This record gives sequence, structure tokens and C-alpha cells, in this order.
Amino acid sequence: MKIEQALPQHYSEMLAVWEDSVRATHDFISEADIAFFKPIIIEQAFPAVTLRIAKNDTGAIVGFIGVAEQSIEMLFLRGSARGQGVGKRLLQYAIEKWNVNKVDVNEQNPQAVGFYQHMGFKVTSRSPLDGMGKPFPILHMSL
Repeated sequence: MKIEQALPQHYSEMLAVWEDSVRATHDFISEADIAFFKPIIIEQAFPAVTLRIAKNDTGAIVGFIGVAEQSIEMLFLRGSARGQGVGKRLLQYAIEKWNVNKVDVNEQNPQAVGFYQHMGFKVTSRSPLDGMGKPFPILHMSL
């Protein structure tokens, strides 16, 4: 696996990874929510953060991480890459390169909450709504 800088030409493949990941882990998000978030992700979220992608041996993007001000803003993996250490490598990269120490996680995504807890993050607070004002409670976690 290779970690490299994400470029705008990677955005469409990254969006496919995002959608695959959301469908695998965010069963509380509806098709309408996915359709709502897709243009926001590609047009606003990707350009607003520092992005790194993880590519497999064939050059396909299997995961990505987005960071802003020592906070993980996004970490998504292709369903087929889950459980293979991709998320751990991307997270360790962000901690080492950018001193990341915070993340916000959907409370309704216990796999992600468990992953971050396993990696040393602790819940520091909770918000009943996500950043878009939708009723998806967010756990604020830090190292």
C-alpha cells in the first residue's frame, strides 16, 4: 500500500470510496442523505482539507484521510479494504505528519467509534446534531 497526496483528478474515485464506505458502515444514512452529501463532499469538503490517499498494488484508491488543524475531518475506506490495516496506516500517518489529536465520529457508527478507541482516542463530548444540523449525533474524541 502506498500513501500519497490526493489531487483533484482523484476526487471522483475518492467519492466512490466514500459512498462504498458509507453504505458499509453508516446504516442510519438514507439514500436521500447520500445524494444530499455527495456534491458537498466533492465540491466543498475535499478542497477544504489536506488529503492523502492510500493506493493498493494495482493503483486503485482503497482509502483516504482528510485533515484540518490537527483534526481528522474524514477517514473512509473501500469496503474490501476494511480490516486490512489501511485505516490504521492512514491514521498513524496523520498523527506522525500533522500531529492529529482530534476526530468527530458519528455515534451511530460503532465500528468507527471502536476503531478510534482502539487507536487511543477517548470521547470528550457529544453533539446531538452533525455539522450540517442533521440528527446524526457526533462524538468528539481526542488522544
